Amino acid sequence: MASLDSVSIAILFGAVLVMAGILSSLLALRFGAPLLLVFLLIGMLAGDSGPFHIEFNDVRTTYLVGSVALALILFDGGLRTRVQTIRAVLAPSMMLATLGVLLTALITAPVAKYALDLNWAEGLLVGAVVASTDAAAVFLLVHAQGLRLRPRVGATLEAESGSNDPFAVFLTLMLVEFISAGQGTGSHVVIEFFREAVLGAVVGVIGGRAVVVALNRVALPQGLHAPFVTTAALVVFGAAQIGHASGYLAVYLAGIVIGNRPTRAHNSVVTFLDAATWLAQIVMFVLLGLLVSPHRLASSVGPAVVVALVLMLVARPAAVFLCLAPFRFNWREKVFIAWTGLRGAVAIFLASIPMLVGLGKAYLYFDVAFVVVIISLLLQGWTLAAAARRLHVALPRADRGPRRVELDLPGQLEQQLVGYPVRPKSLFFRRGLIPSWSKPTLVIRNENILSPTEADPIAPGDYIYLLAPPEKAEALDRFFVDMQPSSAPDPHLLGDFMVSGEHTLGEVAEVYGVKVGEDESKLTLADYFDIHLDHAPKEGATVALDAIVLVARSISGGRVNVVGLRLPEEKDEQQPLTRPERLKRKLTELWSQVAGI
Repeated sequence: MASLDSVSIAILFGAVLVMAGILSSLLALRFGAPLLLVFLLIGMLAGDSGPFHIEFNDVRTTYLVGSVALALILFDGGLRTRVQTIRAVLAPSMMLATLGVLLTALITAPVAKYALDLNWAEGLLVGAVVASTDAAAVFLLVHAQGLRLRPRVGATLEAESGSNDPFAVFLTLMLVEFISAGQGTGSHVVIEFFREAVLGAVVGVIGGRAVVVALNRVALPQGLHAPFVTTAALVVFGAAQIGHASGYLAVYLAGIVIGNRPTRAHNSVVTFLDAATWLAQIVMFVLLGLLVSPHRLASSVGPAVVVALVLMLVARPAAVFLCLAPFRFNWREKVFIAWTGLRGAVAIFLASIPMLVGLGKAYLYFDVAFVVVIISLLLQGWTLAAAARRLHVALPRADRGPRRVELDLPGQLEQQLVGYPVRPKSLFFRRGLIPSWSKPTLVIRNENILSPTEADPIAPGDYIYLLAPPEKAEALDRFFVDMQPSSAPDPHLLGDFMVSGEHTLGEVAEVYGVKVGEDESKLTLADYFDIHLDHAPKEGATVALDAIVLVARSISGGRVNVVGLRLPEEKDEQQPLTRPERLKRKLTELWSQVAGI
């Protein structure tokens, strides 16, 4: 009976832990604290050195759980990544995700060697373990602290933190293989890297497309779409790993493919994965905490703190500034990207690999990674919002998202019903603004269902349902939150809402409501500069597009490839306004509420 009691205790402990994780998400949103540290501490308290005295040294189970959790985190990141958003920052992001990780490891290695009394290969392994940023940690804290990052900065961090884990895993595995086998050549490493990258990309793209086809053609019962997609992601990951490809790259690319194609139940899949990745992180942090021994930490905590400080203050900034040197990032953006290199569970997970293969000094790598993560989340995590505002790369976002209802429409994939309560201070009610790609369909008032015409005018307290493409549903939120008091736009952000020069005038007009002639709607922004400038475009050149100003932010091959959108300043409300001036005022108020789409 004692064994049955132990099982019941384990079930109770696990259920309480899951419940605590669900409630902790509310605390994270309220206080912006790196609450995942709490679960590390819970694991330590439950371990053999804590009051619960649970003996846990199952590295294989920890690695298994960590692999599944990291695969789901990367898949969720890919699912949320819009290709259109990251296209303009793909080159700098990939530089940070590959060369940046390598430079960070190389700069950290000498410090680890002398501080921890290691040889050069072991010092480089320490650098590789802590070199990658943690996508989940970065965006959990960005969201929890109410930040609205400048679009280019946010897209760069999103693409980097989602794609640097595969390279860090590869680098760690190669170094573990070299140290354990005592042999290896540079050509072998290069060949292995390209083989894993190419095969991982192939498996990811093919797997993602297969999931899209199956999701849209197989008539699954309601509610099974999200579990199907989550399981399919793990199938893609496992298949790639078995084929000696990069499973982490494969699952990330599969997420991108699925997230950028029309699919059934897209938003329910995203919501389900939110919960799955959050709980996966909790379980992973607790298991990693169980492996930590406070007594063992005491002998290495001093050198580990030195490694952490050098990593945060020297290695990461040096790598960021070198990698972004060829690109048009100002010093404020570079400093913030450098400071946002948070380390999370990925570093501790990578440190478990030497323990799994029985490498010498394996527990030292693990303990160093643990200390680095603790310091990074405490020091960088808690100062993230202050750094963003001080460096003018973000504006505070105090408003909470509206309660959005999403309903799939059987028989088609292009539209879904999105419903919101109408708030008296919302942009929709006060200004009548709504994107052209959405269509009001019905209104619920006092439990009666009305057409938009019957309900006109819409009143606060009504519930309005609109037709909108599934991938754009979240973009409707900003029209139904309470507007904050109008304020002048931050001068550091004007003209820094970035879009690719390959977008058409029609696309810009659709978003901002400006007027564009039918003969010009298919022109790209780069074409528009060429037509309206009497000289070759230069950085900083401006042309007017109805009520907004286009700013040339980057030039390549004599053409504008990145464009900033500068919104006009607001007029005095006491003066009579013409129609264009009213449009300008609406755009300025919209700009003060949102950083972008």
